[in-house]
Amino acid sequence: MKAASRKRHLKPRSIVRSMRFLGRVVDYCRALGPMLGLRWYFARILARLPGRAMRLAVIKPPHLVHPVAVRMNPSSDEHVFDQLFVRHEYALVSDRLKDQKVILDLGANVGYASAYFASRYPDARILAVEPDPGNYQLCLKNLEPYGDRVTTLNGAVWSRCARLALSRGSSCDGREWSTQVVAAATESQADVDAWDMPTLLDFAHVKTVDLVKVDIEGSEAELFAANVSQWLPRVRNICIELHSKRCSEIFFNALAEFEYEVDECHEFTLCLNLRPRAQKADRLRSAFTGLPVHGW
Repeated sequence: MKAASRKRHLKPRSIVRSMRFLGRVVDYCRALGPMLGLRWYFARILARLPGRAMRLAVIKPPHLVHPVAVRMNPSSDEHVFDQLFVRHEYALVSDRLKDQKVILDLGANVGYASAYFASRYPDARILAVEPDPGNYQLCLKNLEPYGDRVTTLNGAVWSRCARLALSRGSSCDGREWSTQVVAAATESQADVDAWDMPTLLDFAHVKTVDLVKVDIEGSEAELFAANVSQWLPRVRNICIELHSKRCSEIFFNALAEFEYEVDECHEFTLCLNLRPRAQKADRLRSAFTGLPVHGW
């Protein structure tokens, strides 16, 4: 009786697993095409077999001009790949923003978003900033084919220029996509350089930025908590992942003196067509007169 009962209980689970299997294959084939979708699915299956060390897969989604490298399980890269190229997390950005010339990718991870933007906007110049050394090395590899259109920096964005410490494993699942930066208690504990937004904009030699993508694992609270008047008027559109209620409150408080349209796509919040409210527009326009135009 117990054995029969156990079989009856296992049957629905088997059906659920089968449906998930079929559903994932369908999603991959729909997003990547039949051959590439099957190849990607079985690459993920093989990466989970016992005794398999982390391997590097090279794959070219239909949305990219050049292929990208993916560190397989247990790395978080394959999940980031799925977010961008299977779930199409930036599809709304692509639909709403047709002509972007200057893009800042803050929290570039291994470069998939920058590769997507470089492919989607062939005239765009991109500055990709990533603090984690391992992620940064793969980011360099993935973005190298785009030449001098994409500039990479191994560091972080912060409310001020500083030296920061890397924090791994204190949020999310502790894998590569969850690396955070925090204030270093002493200089000897600092791991990485951090720059404020005016410094990054000066480095890029631009007057305005068409799109700032922000996915910095909670550091958006620090970025938008202070000194935003020095750079936010120079930003036209923001695509941001807000990692907590506190982050969300700080971010929208920083935008209180701007008008904009809000939309959401998966984990990202889009704030489009940022413009100062009427009473501040004239003052801001005169404050930024004389800054350089687009160009690296």
